[in-house]
Amino acid sequence: MRFLDHNRFSSRKIWGRKPFITMMTDLSFLDFHTHHLNSGENSESIYNARFSEFDSLPKTQRISLGIHPWYIEENTVEEQLQIIEKAIQAKRIATLGECGLDRLTSAPLPVQESVFERQLILANEYQMPVTIHCVRTFPEVIQLVKRLKIKTPLIVHGFNNKPEVVQQLQKYDFYFSLGEALLQDESNAVKCLKMISLDRLFLETDAQEISISSIFAAASKHLNIPVSILKDQIWRNFQRITPIP
Repeated sequence: MRFLDHNRFSSRKIWGRKPFITMMTDLSFLDFHTHHLNSGENSESIYNARFSEFDSLPKTQRISLGIHPWYIEENTVEEQLQIIEKAIQAKRIATLGECGLDRLTSAPLPVQESVFERQLILANEYQMPVTIHCVRTFPEVIQLVKRLKIKTPLIVHGFNNKPEVVQQLQKYDFYFSLGEALLQDESNAVKCLKMISLDRLFLETDAQEISISSIFAAASKHLNIPVSILKDQIWRNFQRITPIP
């Protein structure tokens, strides 16, 4: 696991791909994936938008947009893909998603795979990061990524799986976003956290009624590093993968 050198943070500016971070103590929390607007704490977020509300959201809000496997309607897929592509071209979204595969939902897996594949191809064309929803389908996701030769950043959100899965995903340079499971000391997320390189880590609240600061505090405790350094690293990760500020 790669830890940051504490001595590197003496200068007033922290430079990444885009120099908008100024001082470590001034950094807000980044909630990488949430279904809630306006958390009320010192945080910024990537809000997972619904297609029905997309046009009405504030221009200042970072957004993700994608076709979730729970909500696939085959007669609207073409229109939704066009909306996603226009949003990418307008630099309106920070990640494509959430999208992916879910063995427990009603849509047949071949249909899910077809819709997910088209979103991966679109993301790869524009080098747009992808926020992935994956339930009991990691082998299928990995095979799709291999077959399509996807090179854009892929982030598995809400990760709470076994260490073996971390090892498999790391072979293909996946990122991991962890959330509420970090609050449970015996969870798989906690067991896997130290296996994940810090430059591949994000934190999130997802749909839960919890604060992103509590997730950062839990990760800080389990990793035994200050919250301030964790904030900085996660902003660096975001700057590295995202095509927009």
